[in-house]
Amino acid sequence: MLETGSPAPDIALEDTDGRAVRLSDFQGNHAVLIYFMRSTSCAVCNRHVHDLIRRRNEFAADDVQVLVAVPEDRQEAAAWKAKRQVPFPVLVGRRGTPHEMIGLSRKVFGSLQQSGSILIDSRGVIRHAHGATMPTSGYDKKRIIAAVQGLRTRKGT
Repeated sequence: MLETGSPAPDIALEDTDGRAVRLSDFQGNHAVLIYFMRSTSCAVCNRHVHDLIRRRNEFAADDVQVLVAVPEDRQEAAAWKAKRQVPFPVLVGRRGTPHEMIGLSRKVFGSLQQSGSILIDSRGVIRHAHGATMPTSGYDKKRIIAAVQGLRTRKGT
């Protein structure tokens, strides 16, 4: 898993329309919060995405672009995004899963995909990194909010 305070890797993903998305695309413009779902069929993960949707105006006010990364292929991700009316870009891996690219590997004999989140500031530095095997622990709302509030403090200095 990535370390808070370290530079974010410039991983290349793709959105549900097949367009390439690199983390460096946001550098200098926005902070980026990426939520890594265990799977689109995970009920707990879907509740976490619903919370992100409810808070989208708060994130926008803090100039934070929310992205959702899923381990499924682009077609499955696009169908899930449309069905759930997810307003954020939904990303998939170009080779392998987005999860593998940041160190959220499968655990428990390779059967459970980890979930988690990372917040990257506009300079490309990781300000929050969290992962968990159990989906109930994969979305640490309090730490995400604290990290976003920390962005405000850094802007003021």
